[in-house]
Parts: sequence; C-alpha cells; structure tokens
Amino acid sequence: MTNRITKKLVTFRNPFTLGRDEEEWPAGSYTIETEEEPLESVSLRGFRRIRTAMIVRSFTGRSGVTRFVEIDHSDLDAALADDREGIERAENEGMQS
Repeated sequence: MTNRITKKLVTFRNPFTLGRDEEEWPAGSYTIETEEEPLESVSLRGFRRIRTAMIVRSFTGRSGVTRFVEIDHSDLDAALADDREGIERAENEGMQS
C-alpha cells in the first residue's frame, strides 16, 4: 500500500509561534499537509502519521516562494487553540467596554 497525503487549510487571526520555535508567523491562512502510512493489519484499516508540514507561501514582487516547514502536529493544535482563546478574550473584553 502507498502512503496517503491529506491537506487542510487553517486560519490564524493573530500572529503565532509553534512549540519552542522562536519564529513568529503572521496571521493568515496556511495549508497543512499530513503524510500517513498504512498500518499492516488484516482486520483493521488504519494509518499512522509520519510527517506534518506547514506550507508557507510568501510573495515578493512578481515571484512567489513556497516553503514546506516540518512541524509537530501537537504544536499546531496548541497554536490554533491559543489563537481561538485570544479571539474569544478580545471579543469578551469588547463586550465589557
């Protein structure tokens, strides 16, 4: 069997970092690509994640540069949760003003 690759689009409304990486990424939409390999089981079809990458597109002038940045999936989940919490906090503060 061959590996499968899935892609999903995630959107950050605030700048973010991933895990211990000190690089701050700007708010915006990012494509997340996950590669999984099939588990060898006769009775159950399953997959195991082997790689997650964030596709970063930057446009300078007329040409675009695409980078595939390998990331830890749990760091992505934590950054998305932090982003949602920041949005909810800002909305709640706006209601109290």
